[in-house]
Amino acid sequence: MSSAQRDEPSVEPAARPASDGSTRERIRDAAVLRFARSGFSASVRAVAADAGVSPALVIHHFGSKDALHRVCDEHVLAWIVESKRQNMGRATGGQLLQVLAEVDEYAPLLGYVVRSLQAGGEVARAFVQHMVDDAQVYTAEAVAAGIARPSVDEEARVRYLVLSSLGALSLAMTLDPPGDDINAAVRTYLADQRLPTIELFTQGFLTDRRMLDDYLLYVGDPPAAGGPDPEHTTRTTNEEP
Repeated sequence: MSSAQRDEPSVEPAARPASDGSTRERIRDAAVLRFARSGFSASVRAVAADAGVSPALVIHHFGSKDALHRVCDEHVLAWIVESKRQNMGRATGGQLLQVLAEVDEYAPLLGYVVRSLQAGGEVARAFVQHMVDDAQVYTAEAVAAGIARPSVDEEARVRYLVLSSLGALSLAMTLDPPGDDINAAVRTYLADQRLPTIELFTQGFLTDRRMLDDYLLYVGDPPAAGGPDPEHTTRTTNEEP
């Protein structure tokens, strides 16, 4: 937990990227919402109906559905970056998802991120990388402060934790589609995950470190930070396998 996370109890989420009110912007916003609700298989006709225009006008402004998708990606990526910048203390304290889920106004954008995590693509990669970069910062702070144990491979541990977290979110949203209220669904998911996550992080899962010691011997890597503790009693030849 970073000092910024402890000292900054509340910060308003970032505003959505500005729209100039033009037909093109209206179509883009309708597409973000439609893709968030229905996924990227949603048709141009559905987007057009939501925007109150003809399918031909959508094609006139964007050329194709793929091009419209790319414009929506750019729009949502800009919002992610701005939200992270305006909420830097909480975002880099492991609360970026919570920040993005706090105001219902941002449901279409957060829903679009979840759909991107499910589908892959540039938005998903960028979102994951933002979270990995942030996690490396606050995990290093936690290790330095003695709050978290050091790791044999800190970068690998951080990436695993982020991918596990986002993968579980994506699976939860796939098994139980949130419909229109993506923010409420994400808040519920985060609330459900807190107890098992805190318990696992605090108490661990295995009762000893035999599996880790055996793996380190198997791969032949010398223990680094977080490796076998010389004061810890490891398995001897007299122990049962």
